[in-house]
Amino acid sequence: QERLGGLSVLVNNAGMWVPGSVEEVEPDDWRRGMSVNLDSVYLGTKLALPLLRDSQPASIVNISSIAGIIAGSNLAAYNAAKAAVWMLTKATALHAARGGNDVRCNSIHPYFIDTPLLQDVFARGGARKELDDEQRGKLAKQAPLGRLCTVEDVAHAAVYLASDESGYMTGAELKL
Repeated sequence: QERLGGLSVLVNNAGMWVPGSVEEVEPDDWRRGMSVNLDSVYLGTKLALPLLRDSQPASIVNISSIAGIIAGSNLAAYNAAKAAVWMLTKATALHAARGGNDVRCNSIHPYFIDTPLLQDVFARGGARKELDDEQRGKLAKQAPLGRLCTVEDVAHAAVYLASDESGYMTGAELKL
């Protein structure tokens, strides 16, 4: 606050895959996944809220995942953490609004993003080391636009939610 004069936008963007069904995920892996995927959002929000209140209007953008809305049998910990981020977003939005603050909180739920994290999932899940065009095509067919989500797609959504153009939007989720 001293150095930059305040904080008007917080983007909570942390994620790690924790593969496995509810029976397969080990407790230590579960806790590590919750720590990275959920606790980081809670702590960032908790610590930033006083600064954001001092710089109103302000915005919190939480990066969740479509996996927080649509479950998979082999992603129990990831699904649970990203769904919790979705609900934490809504709880934070209500908390700020009921406190009379112009601090918005929204979440973004992208489909598979073509990043090294996606590559890591495929490297763990099969014999192939690299996500190939066939695998990308299968994933893309499941998306409404017929392509994988890009980092730029998520960035543009985050910029919108951080901007004054979304000034009346809070507690909402954008599904990409």
